Amino acid sequence: MNDAYSIDSHKLTYHPARVTQLLDVGDDWEKAKTVYPIYVEVSPVGACNHRCTFCAVDYIGYKSVSLDFEIFKGRLNEMGQLGIKSIMYAGEGEPLMHKKINEIVLATHQAGIDISFTTNATAMDKKFIESSLPFTKWIKVSLNAGTADTYAKIHQTKERDFDKVIENMKRAAKFKRDNGIQCVLGIQTLLLPENSEEIAELARLCRDEMFADYLVVKPYSQHAFSNTRVYENIDYSNYLALEKQLESFNSDNFQVVFRKNTIKKHMMDEKLRYTKCNSTPFLWGYVMADGAVYGCSAYLLDDRFQYGNLHDLSFKEIWQGEKRKKNFHFVKDELDIKDCRKNCRMDEANRYLFALQEDLVPHVNFI
Repeated sequence: MNDAYSIDSHKLTYHPARVTQLLDVGDDWEKAKTVYPIYVEVSPVGACNHRCTFCAVDYIGYKSVSLDFEIFKGRLNEMGQLGIKSIMYAGEGEPLMHKKINEIVLATHQAGIDISFTTNATAMDKKFIESSLPFTKWIKVSLNAGTADTYAKIHQTKERDFDKVIENMKRAAKFKRDNGIQCVLGIQTLLLPENSEEIAELARLCRDEMFADYLVVKPYSQHAFSNTRVYENIDYSNYLALEKQLESFNSDNFQVVFRKNTIKKHMMDEKLRYTKCNSTPFLWGYVMADGAVYGCSAYLLDDRFQYGNLHDLSFKEIWQGEKRKKNFHFVKDELDIKDCRKNCRMDEANRYLFALQEDLVPHVNFI
């Protein structure tokens, strides 16, 4: 299937200067401390209005905390100047529940940083669509069923939320068309035993009713700290045939991205994986709703990966600070990635960087 947005791959090849900077670091912290992230995930709020059965961060507890807008606005200006290119607003809570989310979007745009959202879209109201859609590169809606009944069971919410999401997406798509806005509107679903029979219907809804640009179908990945273990041992070999079935929904304006590459990696022997993480603590970061900055979203609340707090320090002070220095040496010399989340967000980037550093491809000079 087509994957115009490289969702099942990576985009590091479009950032050669930053990759070169990283490869030049070696064991030198003085070089490492000035390699800033390309991408940062930010959680505006800790609270969430759903309790999805698959939630990776259920262990955090959906706390009613939120980023201080005035402080964060100043940090955004600094982050843009330091070379951070993109922020995805998502996190341990529902990002659209922040009372000043539209002001956050505007401030991010003014800082020269690309904006995206992962959201359940229940709170995607008229004000957000009209104020923030024009500044947003893409929105990916978590919609994990093709019927209201299954949706309510998986998202652990009311059935009416299913229809609310569809209506909100229709409204966003119409506003986008009417105003010539370039924001890409996507849907993402985790392939689970409960919804596997409804993926085709979900694809139809995405294409014909919500007028989405794409539907992503991806496998579940067990988070090491999650309370939930219901889906830990899913055998995805039983679902590979879905790819062919879903191809019929592709059109000039819509595509299904069936993440076969990620599914196959899910089934691979662990020894085929890279042996160390090269993305942390360099190319990405995570900001929790309480302002804490982490080097990896798979280790939230793990003090070894926490570098400081935006409510107390500037981003530069955090990124060049002693806690990140300590994490730099820990990840390089001690971290056993067998303890890491399989198919993590940086998995494809890590495979690319590992191949570059370990000379996995022979005769590279014969271009």
